[in-house]
Amino acid sequence: MLAFEKSLRYHEQTRRYSIATTPTGWEVREERDSEVVKKVQYQDWHRVERARKHIAMELDALQRKGWAEES
Repeated sequence: MLAFEKSLRYHEQTRRYSIATTPTGWEVREERDSEVVKKVQYQDWHRVERARKHIAMELDALQRKGWAEES
């Protein structure tokens, strides 16, 4: 089950960030143009919170550069 998901688009480029629950914890993923560039498994919720904060900062920076949220 997805706990968080956000996709941004800039021209033909896409970035997708997600946090999903797994049987052993959480999986944090980053995709660029449908290619997984980062996939990390966490069992500690505090690490997930830190990863989510990092994602939020990256999303803010991309949106300031003109990236738009996909629906």
